[in-house]
Amino acid sequence: MTRGDLRLFGVAAIATIFAAVTRYVDLGDVTAFVVSGVTIALLAALVGRSVDNLGDRFGSGATGVLQSALGNLPELFVCIFALRSGLIEVVQAAVIGSILGNVLLVLGLAFLVGGLRNGVQRFDGERARIISALMLLAVAGMVVPSLAHYVHSPAAHHERALSVIASCVLLAVFVCSVPSSLRRTEQESAAAPPEESEPRWPLWLSVGALAVTGVLAALVSDWFVHALEPAIQTLHISQAFAGLVIVAIAGNAVENFVGIQLAARDRTDYALSVILNSPLQIALVLAPVLVLLSFVIGGAEFTLVFPPLLVTTLAASVLAVAFIIIDAESVWLEGAALLGLYVVIAASFWWG
Repeated sequence: MTRGDLRLFGVAAIATIFAAVTRYVDLGDVTAFVVSGVTIALLAALVGRSVDNLGDRFGSGATGVLQSALGNLPELFVCIFALRSGLIEVVQAAVIGSILGNVLLVLGLAFLVGGLRNGVQRFDGERARIISALMLLAVAGMVVPSLAHYVHSPAAHHERALSVIASCVLLAVFVCSVPSSLRRTEQESAAAPPEESEPRWPLWLSVGALAVTGVLAALVSDWFVHALEPAIQTLHISQAFAGLVIVAIAGNAVENFVGIQLAARDRTDYALSVILNSPLQIALVLAPVLVLLSFVIGGAEFTLVFPPLLVTTLAASVLAVAFIIIDAESVWLEGAALLGLYVVIAASFWWG
């Protein structure tokens, strides 16, 4: 293990203990909210570091799927506890915000940093086209119940049943997409094993770290949601902004750290796979699972009917990203443009 690894373990442990203290000792609503949010981000970064040590064993596609699935666990826990607390607006904004955060903020930063450091970056065009196509189809499947609600079609009176049907279809599409995502590209199969620039963790340490951080993420997510509502009132921010920006960024710390770091190292296939598999899994897995779980966990009922502004910004963002990556290369200016769009969207939700 490197000094950076030991430092990450130590900081995450200290932050978890401090988060537990703020949960059961009154140190102020904002303090508990900030500490638990930072702790979730640190635990997510630890998940990312653990999976990164498994990366060369599986290839970029499998690494992206695994890292995205485990990296989305903290957000899943946050959304479940928020639904049980009745914070439906936070959950709606968090689901859409996580997709926007990855396809605009994280991908934009990766293109910007990677482009400034390495110039024009190129990646596997076939995989990029598959991911972008699946993203467009997944988002379309997510927004159909919302469209039915807006135009007052007969299906609008059955939005719960329609959401369940759409969720089951999206989950089935994800299952069908897994073999393609796990397949190594020809370049990866033919390439020689990379020289190790730093020591790799043994398998037992990577798996053990994943298991422990998964359990801790569930606990800290409960503390985070407990502090979320009082903090929203104290800071005078809307539930929509809290879900769209704060919860989304904290829950996607894996992609924030790992994706940008991989782009800076010019490992573009790995970076693109990690960054874009996360929003794809949110659309195909996390949102459908929340729909199905909301009927059994109690609290607010979650359907795939989202506010119009969320649906519009989601559709526009996914279309923009699909056009940008379709040519299988990126430059820093495209990253700057994606970041600018994210700032405008986030600002539009500041007031609710």
